[in-house]
Amino acid sequence: MTEREIDIDPVTHITVDAIGQPGQRVFYLQAWQDERSYTLLIEKIQVQSLAIGIEQFLAELSARFPELPEASREYDESKMHIQPPVDPVFRVGEIGLAYDNDRDIVVLIAREILTDDLSPEDARTIRFWCTRSQLRALGNWGLEVASRGRPICPQCGQPMEPEGHFCPKKNGHKH
Repeated sequence: MTEREIDIDPVTHITVDAIGQPGQRVFYLQAWQDERSYTLLIEKIQVQSLAIGIEQFLAELSARFPELPEASREYDESKMHIQPPVDPVFRVGEIGLAYDNDRDIVVLIAREILTDDLSPEDARTIRFWCTRSQLRALGNWGLEVASRGRPICPQCGQPMEPEGHFCPKKNGHKH
């Protein structure tokens, strides 16, 4: 394992959360292994896609391994908020999921976003090894967090700012 690759095996807890006001929020993925935390920057759309992907992934696992008990859908909201320090290791570019049937454990793989200054060989990767129930809680909470944003305009489908919305469907009239 190099400095560019970190395995958190197993995680004690894993979650996503957002800090800031709707429209200005910053999203994070955070996991703990005992007392040590690992925080990553993540986009809202990645949180939403991950949550949907988790449910599809778990449904696929249930079909392939029908003897597995169903992963719990329960989570305690008070424990799902991120905790300080919020010092991100990197910004996430790619996310993947894999399963180890021998251990009945899922790995969430987060890879650093590539930029002009960062080659694929230099991108960092963190693998978070978690239970199926921890993963499902992450997905369910992620959808909840993502839905707490700005309200959507019923006319044009765009987010509305608290101070008003210039809707193109209303020729720019504020409502």
